Amino acid sequence: MASATPTAQNPRSKDSGLRRVVTASMAGTVVEWYEFFLFATAATLVFNLIMFPPADNPYTPVIQAFLTYAVGFVARPLGGIVFGHFGDKYGRKKLLQLAIILVGVATFLMGCLPTYDQIGIWATVLLVVLRFAQGFAVGGEWGGGVLLVAEHSPDHSRGFWASWPQAAVPIGNLLATIVLLVLNSVLSAEDFLSWGWRIGFWLSVVIVAIGYYVRTRITDAPIFEQSKQEVAQRPEVRVGVFEVLRRYPRLVITAMGLRFAENIMYYLVVTFSITYLKLALEMDTTAILSWLVIAHIVHMIVVPLLGGLTDRIGRRPVYMIGTILAAGWGFIAFPMFNTKEPLIIILAICLGLVIHGFMYAPQPSIMSEMFPTRMRYSGVSLGYQVTSIVAGSLAPVIATALLQGFGSWVPIAIYLAIAAAITFVAVISLRETRGISLHDVDEVDRARLDEETGTVTVARTR
Repeated sequence: MASATPTAQNPRSKDSGLRRVVTASMAGTVVEWYEFFLFATAATLVFNLIMFPPADNPYTPVIQAFLTYAVGFVARPLGGIVFGHFGDKYGRKKLLQLAIILVGVATFLMGCLPTYDQIGIWATVLLVVLRFAQGFAVGGEWGGGVLLVAEHSPDHSRGFWASWPQAAVPIGNLLATIVLLVLNSVLSAEDFLSWGWRIGFWLSVVIVAIGYYVRTRITDAPIFEQSKQEVAQRPEVRVGVFEVLRRYPRLVITAMGLRFAENIMYYLVVTFSITYLKLALEMDTTAILSWLVIAHIVHMIVVPLLGGLTDRIGRRPVYMIGTILAAGWGFIAFPMFNTKEPLIIILAICLGLVIHGFMYAPQPSIMSEMFPTRMRYSGVSLGYQVTSIVAGSLAPVIATALLQGFGSWVPIAIYLAIAAAITFVAVISLRETRGISLHDVDEVDRARLDEETGTVTVARTR
């Protein structure tokens, strides 16, 4: 009977540990995406007015602010490569702790920046430098955060558990929107532009402290510790971005394709929609932000539900539904925006984020199941973050330029439909991995390596 006691307690202990890991991953993700999206919203409402030279065309400073915003996306792949390499070598937890501190410092310093009227072009330069640092840290965050959960999760429910860090992204966005909404509501326009916007950036210190503490309470998954030992014992076993590109280039390209439409759609829904509603339709800023609050709450609820759906019907079908619906969202949403009816606008934004959730929720489980443990951080970070350079970073810029050039929303809808077609091809080429064991993925990789080197290794225990 004594030997049965640990077994009986084991499932409960595993559940408790998994929930702690999920909480730690979500806490850090909320922190970093609060700060990332705080910049995104401020680029539309604040930075375009105080960090760039005046312009006659109202769209010009908005495009300049979005280009500064895009710098963070350029930095994200570099962060993903660096954090992925060392995360595969030394552990996910250590790198995630470093990432949260780096993004917190960069965001706090943004709140201290002087304006263009005070120091001229140096205000823009300093904003770009801090934005780069912020993007670099966020680039390392996503891969480590989702892998921490995915590698602790049971095979049969990985889709559900691994989607929770994705749900933390709309929470971070929600917090950023609420902070700016409150500040914009209680302060005059002059006070908000003068000093009020800085408060949201300074608040990051409190959120960072909480997120960092929570992440000290967890450990890396046993499957990673096992892989780490193997890499240390076998000099021919390598880690890092060059290794994943050499051995699994097709999987990296597939991951990029999966990410393409999802990334573009998200920033059209949550960032460009502010520009369209405010500049093209001349709607009230406070009202727009309040509508986004509702949409972020819907997104937060939907993502884990769709993650659980992938455990029941598969990763590919869920992703395929989202891709097909994304192709048509622009043709439905912009006419809904043009009604200027708040309820209809809220429905259009919520519809966009629900559709986005069909693509976003399956990503952690899909990408985790693509790559072996010894290069998983590098593989998922590369596939996820490189795409953002040509997708999410440029989506608001391209959409604003199309609106300025054509004076119509139709080219923007076509732009999103083309992106969905690219992602559709990636989904078709994707292998269904629902319920697969990450140990089996490692065994396949180990067998390939043994065949190349002429060595034989004993199958690892689970």
